[in-house]
Amino acid sequence: MKPTAFEYHRPSSLNEALEMLSSLDDAKLLAGGQSLGPMLNFRYVMPENVIDINRVPEIKGIHFESNGAVRIGAMTRQYEIEKDEQFNQQLPIFREALRWVGHYATRNRGTLGGSLTHLDPAAELPGLCALLDAELVIKSQNNERTVSIHDWAVSFMQANIEENELLSEIIIHPWTVSHGFSFLEMSRRHGDFAIAGVACLLSLDDKDCISKTAVSLIGVANGAVRLKNAESLLLGERFSMDLAESAAQVIDGLDAPADAHHSGDFRKRTAKTLFKRALKQAYDNAIEGRTR
Repeated sequence: MKPTAFEYHRPSSLNEALEMLSSLDDAKLLAGGQSLGPMLNFRYVMPENVIDINRVPEIKGIHFESNGAVRIGAMTRQYEIEKDEQFNQQLPIFREALRWVGHYATRNRGTLGGSLTHLDPAAELPGLCALLDAELVIKSQNNERTVSIHDWAVSFMQANIEENELLSEIIIHPWTVSHGFSFLEMSRRHGDFAIAGVACLLSLDDKDCISKTAVSLIGVANGAVRLKNAESLLLGERFSMDLAESAAQVIDGLDAPADAHHSGDFRKRTAKTLFKRALKQAYDNAIEGRTR
């Protein structure tokens, strides 16, 4: 199929893009196009106007702040994040996770902001942002607001953003303590959306007890899930597979969706197995001291 007819607009500045969003009816933003393109072709969406923001310079690039924060423009390509050495020194889990995101061709076009606004529950990048308590900067022609990633998902594939607003940048505060990390997922084929996936950060004290941890899941709910209850169970404890097994039981309480290929219970069982493996991998990584 092919898309229905629409008016194509290509702003060259952020102000021009925001003015178009404010004045044009039934408009969709075109970022990398890896999600919107198929949706247009299948007529899942049929906008009157498409605003191509690929030539808007203000929402591109990775910027390192003096306070330690990393600000990532929403139009930053996934491959740019994957290849940026300074970024991956501070946030190595991104490179680990990005190898699961589609294929090289899709990462070459796909953007961080596009993944966050499309908000597929099995997408890796929203899971990483949930893991790191990211803040999202939202702009309109007359306003700017910041939304926590934990308040971003309103419902299934519906983000906390209005029709006249644009996601401009993502703010992440990397862990500054020495830590281990792991990202694991299972899919039917490499490049497919995840059946389930787990992202984990873990820091140890001088007695090798868990002093700080963060765990998020993808594919097992309507959006990325931060496992706060499991994190609480892990804190202050020395790692063991029995501890991992106990913490993994938290996943049983999730309302995992079913589809034509997998039941909700299968997704949860898969997530529990991945959770235990990811926790062990992050622990071993922390012991080896390979991250900062």
